[in-house]
Amino acid sequence: MFGLFKKTEKGVKRSREAWWGKVVHLFDRPTLSDELWDELEELLISADVGVNTTGKLIERLKQRIEREKIKEASLVRTALKEEIVSMLMVGGGKLLPSIDGKIGVVLVVGVNGVGKTTSIAKLAYSYKEQKKRVLLVAGDTFRAAAIDQLKVWGERIKVPVIAHQPGGDPAAVVFDALESAKKNADIVIVDTAGRLHTKFNLMEELKKIRRVVDKANMEPQVLLVLDATTGQNGLTQARYFTEAVKVTGILLAKLDSTAKGGIVLAICDELKIPIFYIGTGQELEDFAPFNPEEFVEALFSREDQA
Repeated sequence: MFGLFKKTEKGVKRSREAWWGKVVHLFDRPTLSDELWDELEELLISADVGVNTTGKLIERLKQRIEREKIKEASLVRTALKEEIVSMLMVGGGKLLPSIDGKIGVVLVVGVNGVGKTTSIAKLAYSYKEQKKRVLLVAGDTFRAAAIDQLKVWGERIKVPVIAHQPGGDPAAVVFDALESAKKNADIVIVDTAGRLHTKFNLMEELKKIRRVVDKANMEPQVLLVLDATTGQNGLTQARYFTEAVKVTGILLAKLDSTAKGGIVLAICDELKIPIFYIGTGQELEDFAPFNPEEFVEALFSREDQA
């Protein structure tokens, strides 16, 4: 678990240095003031928490201070940490469920450029490290490069890949993969086309894939990959995907590349979708289950602070 915390610390390092370190130091002053609240609001919005979520968080914090008669600024900092953790506890903060004798199916969705294929490789590698038999499915048949990229990752991590010719029916690829998985897989991870939310036909194709999985009497998890660096844009993407197919969790990629890690709060608060995993770097091992307590502890850490 210590290793996972170190990965989380690595993932939020830029955010902590840019904005959250300033939030931490706000409460070094002995007493509360109107100026403190104004500064806190400005910092949270700058950190991509979003206007609505920032307002809600500050209001909850003020109510708690009044209810518990908190006077010291340092104790308010502790209360803020606890309120943030509470906000991140969407759906109990559970990870993808363990597979008990059943084939687990994970449909991975997200627009092009968010790091979806790399995230799939990291997820597959993580499951393989847990001694699970993993099968990758090249469901993005619209781009030959996407199929080739997944095959390269499959070879690198020594995981089989089911693929058809470019331009084929994605649902047919998934059907064949599920048949194959009955004999030699515990986990099936399906790459899907980088569906732009404006492309209605592509969203319909995603629903068709979902129906194929349902007919196989398998309950799929739908994992939405969001690029942490897109900030509030990610919320818009998530809303469109949720309308098309029930998203059960989020993999937040490239968290280490943004100084605005507050997007995590906005996602959980506004969308009520749990974050399952975070991408914390470029390597296969730079990937960690999302733990709200560890995430907030890493954000509020004074390490690397001047």
